[in-house]
Amino acid sequence: MKEVLLVTKGHPFERAPFFDIFDAMPGVNWTHVEQPAAQALFNVQQARRYDAYVLYDMPGIRFRQGAAPEFIEPDEDYKRDFLALLEAGHGFVFLHHAIAGWPAWEDYAGVIGGRFLYMPGELRGRPRQDSGYRHQVAHNVQVVAQHPVTAGLPPSFPMTDELYLYEVFEDEVTPLLRSDYAFTRSNFYSAASVVRDGKMFDNEGWRHDDGSNLVGWTKRCGQSRSVYLQGGDDPAAYANGHYRQLIANAIDWAAAWAEDAAGQDA
Repeated sequence: MKEVLLVTKGHPFERAPFFDIFDAMPGVNWTHVEQPAAQALFNVQQARRYDAYVLYDMPGIRFRQGAAPEFIEPDEDYKRDFLALLEAGHGFVFLHHAIAGWPAWEDYAGVIGGRFLYMPGELRGRPRQDSGYRHQVAHNVQVVAQHPVTAGLPPSFPMTDELYLYEVFEDEVTPLLRSDYAFTRSNFYSAASVVRDGKMFDNEGWRHDDGSNLVGWTKRCGQSRSVYLQGGDDPAAYANGHYRQLIANAIDWAAAWAEDAAGQDA
């Protein structure tokens, strides 16, 4: 039985259908902890209880009505403990909006392999436009690598889900999944228009470059294994059998972090 820590909060979601993913998952016992209480568990000692962490959270952002959100940097103790945990070796599965977490801590984007930007800003020494979103997109997910995370999946499968026009560090990750959707400005809406200006479904005056169609990858961080899956916005996505298989596979693979640290099946 794998022990999984499931971390949420920072972004709204429908709890019952989301948690049903894990209730229905054989061989998994999961514990749910919300932010910010979960931060106390991101250290080497506490992590010994869990085989993998599944992060569906969005820490470090305080939304404010009528104003741009406030971005909060984690304290130095948390940073030190989290980075030490990565170096010691552990398993992480990041889902959907988790890629927007800790926006004031650039190293966190490096851990995941990309970032969703709620506001324009600098990332890795370059100015970046705020990211884009589009709800309920019917698209096809294409498997682009044979890997334990994609085991048992067909070469392509349909999903209806929210997609992101976001920053992906493609040269630092191992690609697993791509979408056949067109990741261009005209197909997305500005995140800043929503959180700063209160304008949903707006891209007037928003200038964003074409983006990556990569929607799933793995990454090595120190001795740790991590997986990012871009899907997972709503019950339609939660109920998708292929998406559920991806999460189960990702947990299995990430949970083998101890073998990875020993140099086996890297």
